[in-house]
Order: sequence, then C-alpha cells, then structure tokens
Amino acid sequence: MKAQIVYDKPCRIRFRCGSNAFTKELERSIHKLVMSNTWAIACEAHYENGGILIRYKEGHRAEAVKLVRNLRGSDLAPVSDNQYDTEEIDRTFKSDLAKLVMQRYIRKAILPAPIGAALIVYSGLKYIAKGVSALFDGKLTVEVLDGASISACLIQKNYNTAGTVMFLLSVSGLLEDYTRARTRAALTDSLAIKADQVWLAGKDADTLIPMSQLQVDDCIRVRTGSVIPVDGQITEGEAYINEASMTGEPLAVMKSAGASVFAGTVVEEGSVVIKVRKLSSDTKISKIIELIDNSENLKAGVQSKAERLADSIVPYSFLAFGLTLLFTRNVTKAVSVLMVDYSCAIKLSTPIAVISAIKEAADDDVTVKGGKYLEEYALADSIVFDKTGTLTNAEPVLEKVIALGDYSEAETLKIAACLEEHFPHSVARAIVKGAADRDIDHAEEHAEVQYIVAHGISTTLHGKRAIIGSRHFVCEDEGIEITDEQQAEIDEKSGACSVVYLAVGDKLTGALCISDPPRPEAEEAVKQLKEAGITNIVMLTGDSAKAAEITAQKLGISDFRAQVLPEDKHRYVQQLKEHGHRVIMVGDGINDAPALAAANVSVAMSDASDIAKETADITVRGADLTQLAAIRQLSEKLMHRINSNYRFILLFNSVLLLSGAFGLLQPSASALLHNASTMAICAKSMTPLEDKKRKKKNK
Repeated sequence: MKAQIVYDKPCRIRFRCGSNAFTKELERSIHKLVMSNTWAIACEAHYENGGILIRYKEGHRAEAVKLVRNLRGSDLAPVSDNQYDTEEIDRTFKSDLAKLVMQRYIRKAILPAPIGAALIVYSGLKYIAKGVSALFDGKLTVEVLDGASISACLIQKNYNTAGTVMFLLSVSGLLEDYTRARTRAALTDSLAIKADQVWLAGKDADTLIPMSQLQVDDCIRVRTGSVIPVDGQITEGEAYINEASMTGEPLAVMKSAGASVFAGTVVEEGSVVIKVRKLSSDTKISKIIELIDNSENLKAGVQSKAERLADSIVPYSFLAFGLTLLFTRNVTKAVSVLMVDYSCAIKLSTPIAVISAIKEAADDDVTVKGGKYLEEYALADSIVFDKTGTLTNAEPVLEKVIALGDYSEAETLKIAACLEEHFPHSVARAIVKGAADRDIDHAEEHAEVQYIVAHGISTTLHGKRAIIGSRHFVCEDEGIEITDEQQAEIDEKSGACSVVYLAVGDKLTGALCISDPPRPEAEEAVKQLKEAGITNIVMLTGDSAKAAEITAQKLGISDFRAQVLPEDKHRYVQQLKEHGHRVIMVGDGINDAPALAAANVSVAMSDASDIAKETADITVRGADLTQLAAIRQLSEKLMHRINSNYRFILLFNSVLLLSGAFGLLQPSASALLHNASTMAICAKSMTPLEDKKRKKKNK
C-alpha cells in the first residue's frame, strides 16, 4: 500500500494512503492487524483520506512503517472488532460535538445577520413543531415549554437567545445517543464470542473456514484449549469441557456423543465434532446482547425523576408567565419569566452526572450497564454473596490427607495422585499438586483408568480395584463400607473442606480434604462494606453447614445459608425484598442467575462466568472484592451530587424568575444568566466524584 508519512514524532506516526486505499469496512481490519502486534499502543484508520495513525512503544518505529508499507487492501478481510466500534463511537461523538460548537460560533462570526437569523428561525421550527404536536396529544411537557421559549425569542427577534437554547437542547440529545451507543458497544465487546474462523469437519480432512460461512447443521471440530463458538450437539469424540461460563462451577465435565454444548464453554482436554444447532448470532449470549440493545430501561430512577420533575414544572412556568403579563401588562417582563427554563438544567445536568459517574467507574475497571444500577447500589442495605468463585477463587487446594486402614498418609496421597493425574479438572489438579508439593512420586502401574461422569475414577492397581470420588460414588454406587467411626474421624478432621474418598481392594483407604480458601482481600472487603452502610451481609453456599460456618467466621459474616440450591438463592433474595430490603447480589455462574435477576442490583467479578457477567448489572473487571465498597462510595456521591444540583437549579432559577417578574432583569439578561448557570452546573457534573490523588495514595 502506497503510504506517505505526514506526521512523525517519537512513538506516534501518521500515514496518508489516499482516499481509495481501503473501504470503511476495512478500517477495523487494519485496526485489528496493527493491534495484534505487541509494540502497538493504539491505532486509528480513516477510509475518507486513507489515514492511519499508529501509536507505538519506543524503539518500534521501523516495525510500524514496515507494516503499513506492506499492507494490501485485497488481503484484508472484514472482521468484527467491538473494541474498534467503541473507539469509533467516541470519535464520532467528539466530532459531532465539535461540529455543533463550530456551527454555533462560526455562523455568528461569518454569516450576515439576516442570513444567521433566517437559519435560526428555520432550526427553531422543528422545536416549535414538537411542542405543537405535544399539545395536540393533550400533554403539557418540556417540549411545549421549549417550543414556547424559542417562539417567544423569535417573536421578539431575540435570535441569539433562541440559538443558545437550541444549542443546549442539541447537546442534550447528542449525549443521550452517545451514552446508549457506548453502553451497548462495551457490553457487546465483553460478551461476544471472539472467533473469526472454525474447523469444518470433513471425511478426509478438516477445512478452516470463516465463521461467516458456517451454517446450521454443519459439523465443526473443536480441540483442546479452544472455545466452543456455537450452540450444538456432539456427534463424535469425547472431551472434558469447562462449563464455568454456563454453570459457574470450576470442575470440567466429560461429554461425549449426544451431549449438548454451548457457545462460550471451553474444551479443556480432548477433541469433539459438534453439529451446529445455533450460530453465534443466535446463541444464548447473543440473544442477551440483543435484549440489552433493545432495552430502554437503563436510566437511573433519579434521571427519570428529573425528567418528570422538569415536565411537572412546565405548567407553573406558563402560569408565572400569564400572571406576570396579567398584573404588569408588560410583555418584556412576562417573556423574561418564560426565558427561565428549569428543564434545561435539570434535564442536562442529571444525565451528564450519571454518564460521568459511569465513565469514572469504567476508568476504575468497573462496567455499569446503566445509571439506575448506581442508584440502586447507593440505596441498598443488604448484600448477598455466593461463596464459591465469589468470596473464594474457585481454585481448590489439598489441605489434609486422612489415612485409614493399612495405608499411611503418604501412601494414600500417592495412590490418589496416581489416579487423578489423568484428568484435568481442578480437584484432580489440587491432589496432584499436593503430592508434588510434598515430594511424593506417584508413578504406579495400574490398568486403564475409567472416569465415571460426576462421580469418580476407577482402575486396577496391583491386582486390586482402586476407586476415588465422592462419598455417594464410593459408598453407595461401589458398595464400600464406611463405618461410623471412620466417618466421625473424617468429619472431625475435614473442617470446612470438601472430602474426596479413596478405596483400594473394597476397603476405605483414606480421605483427601480439599479446600477453596477465601480471597485474600475478602475479609477486608466485608469490613469496608459494613463501614459503607451495608447493614445486612449474607453468604449463600452449597457447602455443608459446618464448612459454611467456618468460612463465615473467617470473613466476619454473621448470616449465612448452607446447602442451598439455585432456586433457594432466588427465593432468599425475594424474601429479603419482601421484608423491605434493597438487595445487592454478587454471584459467578448460571446457578446464580435467578438470584442475580431477582436482586435490586447484581454484581459479577472479573473471573466470573460469561453468563454471570451478562446477567449482572455491574461487572468488576479486576479481581479485588474491595471494589464493591468503592462502588458504594461512588454511587452515594453521585446521588448527593444530583440532589445538590436540584437544589441549586430550583433556587437560582427561582431567583431569576422573580427578578424577571419584578422587572429587575431584561429577557436577554435573564436568558444569559439562566444559560450560564446551566453550563456551569453541567461543567460541575462532569468533574470526578472521587479524589484521584487520594485514591492513588490509598492504593
């Protein structure tokens, strides 16, 4: 690709390739290609003039130049890159805002007064039409007041004031469109299955094809380490599939022919052929993205309240206008009253404050799907935690080995590791790692290992049958006797751990205690939440009551529920709400989805399943639970700012209204002060809620 360097500074270079070098569809292809290099920091591509701007790490200018010079438009294929969508939305917003400002001030500076006035009259007609339409519908809304204010200015030939009012209204509409587009793009990027190509299974050989060519009923092969990109059914092979993205559980599940699989799950070990049932555009995750895209219910309640308040003030504005005209017989004084529009400041400052808070949260690695969730978070008095994967890391470790019968602890662990080393699930890894940490060589001669799905493992070791797994598998399925004395010893020593049972030669040999320890910061997070005003903190878990009690005590949680099912979690959250509580639910998997949906506001951590992330209203992209308290502080400060804005707007504009009614202010002065105060309150609403220097110091 012929590229001319038009800007060349350290770590920043801009190329101009010409207007026909590539199409708009290939902008994101170039972006993705550049960003696939470790030296690339940022890239922008613009098809209009063939411009490519690259920011690179120091010392990598030659690589950037070489890449662009070797680009060929014919070699670039359109790709889906949601991160590029987000950047494009940001650029478009900045461009549109700049155009509004330029149109406003360039027209005033360049155009003759008659032409400028004519353009303002033309632009004002659409606002007047909206107001008239609302009146015909029997509604006295802010649109009516906007239309009346602009009409009054035009009638008095006060074109400058009319232009200012319309400029502010245009900025408000632009902000609303930007927020909706930005939110959807961010959500789509976090939820989408990022697979551009798949292996189409054939009789003689597999063929690599683009995802766009895949059809329903095609068969694709997915191997170890790959993400399953579609919903479908296994037709050949078997594999351990990590379904944490669907279930939230850390254990991989063996699946073979006939089993259903879902997009977003991962093949940990093995290879399977999958018959496509639903394409990526029609999977469960994609449907949720579509629902989010179509949702109009993401506004904060306080934002909706602001709009209703603005509408409710409209009749009083007209009443004040009429009374002033009636008692003073002075049109100028009456118009001065009409120029004081509470709605502009209220309708602009509230969404700006919410948008700024959401952006501030995003800068701190917290994704908030809508303003109303920050409001609910600020008002909540209860928080409910799922234990596994939320308060813990879902990374099991071997805590203890309990030897029973004729085997020592070392021998028991050696046999267990020998059996478990063949399987990649997390409990097996914990046992194998536990043996390695204790310098136990677990090489043993045994027959082929058989895995019984969801139960355990069996084999033949030194001529004896050896089995390892759950109590149900060992005792009930395999008929191994566990005496009351043995069970009592296991219960006493296992504490808060889960137990894996080992039997050799039809006798219980030992038990292995597996723990899933709390996150290091979990105790501090609980403490901070209490200090932040969360009075009711609850832990829900499927563990035994004893294990749950020990974990709760470690973390300083006084209320917990053990051995709960997904429907129990949902029921408990509903009960809290019925008793007047406002509930935050923090969960990590599809098993938490009912409870997440039932809560007033739901949260997922970065290492939660994809399904938990798309179900949750707020996602913490880091792995620090103390962020939950930080979100509380941010949300409370947002509510305080909005309420203080209300008070200022009502007080200041009421003073203006009275000043206009008593003839202390002319319409032009009234409009100027009103618009100046509106811009000032909006500027204040855009400032950070948190002290960045203090936050850095605390970190």
